[in-house]
Amino acid sequence: MNLCVVGTGYVGLVTGACLAEVGNTVWCVDKDENKVAALRRGQIPIFEPGLEEVVKRNISEERLFFTDDLAQGLKKAEICMISVDTPSDGDGRADVKNVMAVAEKIGELLDHPAIVITKSTVPVGTTMQVKETIAKGLAARGLNPAKMLDVAANPEFLKEGDAVADFMKPHRVIVGVEREEVGQRLHRLYSPFMRRADRFIPMTIPSAELTKYAANAMLATRISFMNEMARLCEHVGADISHIRHGLGSDPRIGPDFLYAGLGYGGSCFPKDTKALIQLGKEKGSRLSVVEAVHGANEAQREWFWTRICNHFGGERGLDSKRVALWGVAFKANTDDVRHAPSLYLIERLLNAQAEVAVFDPVAMDRCRAALGELEGQVLWAGNVYHSIEGVDALAICTDWREFRSPDFERMKALMKAPVIFDGRNLYDPKTVLEMGFSYTGVGRGKIRNS
Repeated sequence: MNLCVVGTGYVGLVTGACLAEVGNTVWCVDKDENKVAALRRGQIPIFEPGLEEVVKRNISEERLFFTDDLAQGLKKAEICMISVDTPSDGDGRADVKNVMAVAEKIGELLDHPAIVITKSTVPVGTTMQVKETIAKGLAARGLNPAKMLDVAANPEFLKEGDAVADFMKPHRVIVGVEREEVGQRLHRLYSPFMRRADRFIPMTIPSAELTKYAANAMLATRISFMNEMARLCEHVGADISHIRHGLGSDPRIGPDFLYAGLGYGGSCFPKDTKALIQLGKEKGSRLSVVEAVHGANEAQREWFWTRICNHFGGERGLDSKRVALWGVAFKANTDDVRHAPSLYLIERLLNAQAEVAVFDPVAMDRCRAALGELEGQVLWAGNVYHSIEGVDALAICTDWREFRSPDFERMKALMKAPVIFDGRNLYDPKTVLEMGFSYTGVGRGKIRNS
């Protein structure tokens, strides 16, 4: 098929590249001319394993194209996917102004029958608003919307750090449609990705829009539940890693998203839980569970910060102390720092007049940008061991593989004080205790060397 994908952010770029990979001709459209020029050269603006190779291969094979001209992208498109950002507004609602701006432009340019898909995460009702906006533009040009336009909702379910594999081998493909014929065409589009098992799930448009929010809220719930259990473990002498194994072995529960830590971050869970809460308020159907999930997540990073402060005898005790952070990305295998717990800890440490040294294998540039004026107050290390030279403590914020089996003897020799705050429970407490460290994990009690 000939496809147009509007927006070359995380979702749009992965979607466009993977659809080109199976033989479609895809035009990716973005209003940022510099970004488009870089993408034409095969330069990827995000860190996502495997994506660069797919993009370069399909540019070379002349299946994947980039432009800042929507008219060019739409010229032969049978399907147009809107994949622009929907950030939170001041009240937590998803701001769909960018989606609607694209819809308005499509109404001005579309000159042949096409299916327009909302790929962005949007509140219930947005896809139909997109349809109304495009139809208005078509009618103003003397064209018949009923003969030229179909719409569908097709939410993405991609994990950052594993997005290419998720797209190529989806657990499910959800589409919301008004007409069965539209569903059949989208089934044909996605059939190359479902050769072994057909995981195509058609439904109504409102159901598809809400399924995306419900899925993210459920996963966020599991994370916050485990973090609350971890805090309880601290009071009763239990180990959250044992709790996780006990829960995860139950097939009704399963092991995924049961890891205690610093709370969820990234571009989806924080934004989507708040948007779902706001939608419930607007519709008079309060989502008290989701509200509690959001509150528990906010409390988790504050709880971990308190553990650090307590070690130093209170926040004032951090004055002039040096603390290293390993990892600033909100999770491993991505450079995304949006809503990352590390940013919270860095700001609190700097406000407490502590010195902060940071290392992350891929996300330090994005962290610098996110910190703004505070960036100049941070020591940016060249590797894991440089970051801990002369430090009074180490806090682990991201579970990168290279942090999992460090040289503890070398660490102890470099650190001023052998103190570890393990926000990802990477290490066995007994092992680090025997190595002479003071160790604080999440839901595992506080262990100090004698």
